[in-house]
Amino acid sequence: MEETIRVAIYARVSTEEQAEHGYSIDAQLDTLRSYCTLYKKQIVGEYVDRGISGKSTEGRYELQRLLQDVKAGLIDEVAVWKINRLARKNIDLLQIVEFLKKHNVAFHSFSENFETQTAMGRFSLHLMGAISELERETIVDNVRMGHRQRAKSGKHNGKVPIGYRVEGSADGRNRDTKLVIIKEEAVLIRKIFEMYASGQGLKAIANELNWEGYRTGTKKPFSTCAIANLLDNPIFVGKIRYNQYQNWGEKRRRGKNDHPILEDGQHPPIIDQNLWDKVQLLRKKKGDMPKKRFEGEYLLTGIIRCPECGAAMTASRTVNRSKDGTKVTRMYYSCGRFRSQGSSVCHANSIRKAEAEKAVTDRIQSVLEQPDILKAIVKNVNEKRSGRIKPLRDELSRFNVRIANLEDKRRKYLDLYERDEINYNLFSERLKVINGEMDNELTQKARLELELRGDVAEPVPYELVRSLIKRFDELLRKSPFEQRKTLLHLIIKKIHLDDKRRVNDVELCFSSETEKHFLSVAPSAVQTAEGAFPIDGKAPNFKQQLCIVI
Repeated sequence: MEETIRVAIYARVSTEEQAEHGYSIDAQLDTLRSYCTLYKKQIVGEYVDRGISGKSTEGRYELQRLLQDVKAGLIDEVAVWKINRLARKNIDLLQIVEFLKKHNVAFHSFSENFETQTAMGRFSLHLMGAISELERETIVDNVRMGHRQRAKSGKHNGKVPIGYRVEGSADGRNRDTKLVIIKEEAVLIRKIFEMYASGQGLKAIANELNWEGYRTGTKKPFSTCAIANLLDNPIFVGKIRYNQYQNWGEKRRRGKNDHPILEDGQHPPIIDQNLWDKVQLLRKKKGDMPKKRFEGEYLLTGIIRCPECGAAMTASRTVNRSKDGTKVTRMYYSCGRFRSQGSSVCHANSIRKAEAEKAVTDRIQSVLEQPDILKAIVKNVNEKRSGRIKPLRDELSRFNVRIANLEDKRRKYLDLYERDEINYNLFSERLKVINGEMDNELTQKARLELELRGDVAEPVPYELVRSLIKRFDELLRKSPFEQRKTLLHLIIKKIHLDDKRRVNDVELCFSSETEKHFLSVAPSAVQTAEGAFPIDGKAPNFKQQLCIVI
């Protein structure tokens, strides 16, 4: 007897696609259900990501759940309406299909009518994936072209800094907008430029503004970075700058463009040209100066936390003279917010570098030397994990109730429309609101189900925890500085200090990735290569993330 093929249906629609092109989740599902019925295939699950873009796999909780079920051997075939529902980037598409192939799961696209079980089908996949990515890139290029044209004509794009507000309408492609000066904020901008032109540094300016109660456009205290961004923005001198960074979504500041568009704007300036030129001359001069270099090796920068405000602590030092006249350098970890935003926000709360680093390594060793303490820690972890299950399930039930209520509302409006008791415009408006709420609820439900699935795992064995910490401790003692710092930042999530600035607890997080790359055996031929960690034997493999506090 021929075995029934188990099919998982995957559907996706972004908010923009639903609004502009009328793509429908229901239509995708109905089409794929009919396909499975026609070919007598069993539907074992429907995975739907609503209101989510396909440009990446992040935030697509239903796709993640689908891949987990593939890995668990619950699926024989994955069916989609079009391949761009699965991914819009060719590299993402091929990686997903390769994952399916690795687990002997076929991939079928209804619209393109091909499967990956044949050579011609795999060729078609590559071809259609490239076409889909070309389509997306063409849309992106068209949007960029529109933004570029606006910038060249002296019009702004996107958000504006403090000092200005946007007036006018922005309906689709018809963006009849202009920048208008906010007088109260313009006074602050002039104050910042004048303070810097008078010789004050970034930190001194941020500290003074914070003490005087000023805040950024996002209502946060000023930092040195925020001040620098304002001083470097030509919008205040009546210019429009565009394309300063290319491909920001992936490259961030590494994608800086040396030749951005810079045009005279259609908006009034806040700063006169003479003041602007003076500030830019000072910025260049200070930027060419050598940056401070601290002696010693700061292993815990960014992961040790300020006991007062919780911000990450950074490297600092003091230089004093001893009684015999020689210089003595003392190295510390100090609050990053204090160093960036001044004493109005927090205090230094410094802890000596050597003291902090020794306390962390001693804490790890002491846990290994006292099994009773570690057993109590593991017991506490397992109790917390099991204690989270009920609240998660209760929250999931509330999502199900809200989803059911929205379904009822949608059916009621459909009935009213079919009986001609409401007109099309009202029906469309109400349905759009309901669909938006439904998409949000279903997305959150998918996130919760994924989280719940991870939390119902079996209790964490004591032997596993001890083995991982033992490996971690061994590597810290054997590895050179660069690897040791990398390992600390991978494994240690946070280090908390008490009110006397002593190490209170250390939060460790182990995952399958850290185990694979850092806690497993390193090839003997490349023991000295960058990223290789000297260790013998093999660390225990595990599939869940494990966080403990010691």
